[in-house]
Amino acid sequence: MSTTTPTLPGGTWTLGDMTVTRFGYGAMQLAGPGVLGPPADRDGALAVLREVVELGITHVDTAGAYGPWITNGLIREALHPYPDSLHVITKAGATRDEQGGWPVARRPEQLRAQVQGDLESLGLDALDLVHLRLGNGQGRHQESLAEAFETMVELQQEGLVRHLGLTNVTAEQVAEAQAIAPIVSVQNMYNLAYRDDDELIDRLAAQGIAYVPWFPLGGFSPLQSEALTAVAERLGATTISVALAWLLQRSPNILLIPGTSSIAHLRQNVAGAGLVLGPEDVAELDRIGGR
Repeated sequence: MSTTTPTLPGGTWTLGDMTVTRFGYGAMQLAGPGVLGPPADRDGALAVLREVVELGITHVDTAGAYGPWITNGLIREALHPYPDSLHVITKAGATRDEQGGWPVARRPEQLRAQVQGDLESLGLDALDLVHLRLGNGQGRHQESLAEAFETMVELQQEGLVRHLGLTNVTAEQVAEAQAIAPIVSVQNMYNLAYRDDDELIDRLAAQGIAYVPWFPLGGFSPLQSEALTAVAERLGATTISVALAWLLQRSPNILLIPGTSSIAHLRQNVAGAGLVLGPEDVAELDRIGGR
């Protein structure tokens, strides 16, 4: 598969021994409604994944729980055998129920089953990076991660997982994990309006650890702000472009994984994230989250 090699917004970041583009792709939206079942347009979903590689994006975020197993299967069908430059990143710690919920699944045997399922569905011998998911569908909870994280460390020692990360975690849980083994990234909810992790982002940046915001555009309820709209209009840009560009400029350790099921939107997201915000723009946007 031939690929173009444009300079993607934000340049690159190093995850352990892997260099990835700071602009990545999140595959969740390729599953059906409610992240359950297959997409209505399977060929379109495969085309989006192939375009991701063509654009030069080098990390794709997925999970066995998406579908479940739907996005993993699409990734394998579209891109396997994977280019050497591409890193497929996944997560473990939750499953799906028939009602569309995300039940916790962090017992050792459950984590092992999820990692094995990812390996089989993606067609890999080892996973580049797996994020241990804490909390539940309602958010983060202050609880010990020791048993679950130690299981992930065992999987790493067995050669099934190369690098470890965390998702849906508190700063205290990050510290607890780091006392057990190194991590290379944290995935949490964060965007212009939801700024609870500002201190954590800065702390991780100082340690050379990536921070990957999910719901970077507000999630199922898109970001709405008079300030965001005003900045976008002043720059002649879309609000999505401004929100993505702000994240990349917020800290050099932030990696983006916006999702879409449309090639046109994918290209727009990549181009939009390259928008350069001036100091006045950033200051106005910072006030949305009270920074």
